[in-house]
Amino acid sequence: MPFTVAEISNLVGGTVIGDASLTLTGFATAVDAKEGHLTFAEKEDYFQAAENSGASAILVPPGLSSSAKTLIQVPNARVAMAKLLPHFFPEPAYAAGIHASASIAPNAQIDPTAHIGPHCVVGDGVTVGARCVLMGGNHLGTGTTLGEDVQLFPQVTLYSRTVVGNRVRIHAGSTIGSDGYGYVFDQGRHRKVLQVGNVVIHDDVEIGANAAIDRGALGSTIIGKGTKIDNLVHVAHNVEMGQHCLIMGQVGFAGSTHLGDYTVIASQSGIAGHLKLGRQSTVGAK
Repeated sequence: MPFTVAEISNLVGGTVIGDASLTLTGFATAVDAKEGHLTFAEKEDYFQAAENSGASAILVPPGLSSSAKTLIQVPNARVAMAKLLPHFFPEPAYAAGIHASASIAPNAQIDPTAHIGPHCVVGDGVTVGARCVLMGGNHLGTGTTLGEDVQLFPQVTLYSRTVVGNRVRIHAGSTIGSDGYGYVFDQGRHRKVLQVGNVVIHDDVEIGANAAIDRGALGSTIIGKGTKIDNLVHVAHNVEMGQHCLIMGQVGFAGSTHLGDYTVIASQSGIAGHLKLGRQSTVGAK
């Protein structure tokens, strides 16, 4: 969808320096940009490449000027880019309704605006909120609850009694609510300790592909509001993550770890059990 520079500037609260009537038809990096494209330079080091590109306009921070390009000055060019990308690259729309191949329990409650894709299984007592999308091959166990605007990518499995808030995205192949790793040594063998808790995922969480989040042994494993979890992360039973944490790829958590708000855990780190990491803690890679 084309936009004028003025329209783009209004979307991000920017200031136009140059031709506000130019039409923009796409968004690209400086390397790939062509005429009609918008690009960005989040700091002066990258501005020359953007100015020398084929782009028609550039998102820039205050203080930069150009005799060759139209500029849209914004407080933070990368934040503005994140706001604009959905306008240039809108996500697919999913029609409301239930695919003929889906298996839906008679007592499941599915909002009429939800999309239930092919080969989904929706169990007893499940609630699916407004505008939720189950893309295909999803399994929702007994008593699971989805809020509004939840997106489950293909082959996501939610075990029984999982609670998911609003605007949550869970990517392909992830499993939420599988048994925690609980055993006790008894008379020469490892006796399983039943894991009878659940997982609670709060609003605006995103979980990457092939992640595994275990149910609580007793009580809940909790993922706080706004937390973002990368691919291939394992979260053990009764872990509690605060709000707006960032968890990078291939991180593993042992049981009952507590993370304060805005904690950052970099890739391939391992967190031992029953630890408490305070607000805004950062753990480096490995």
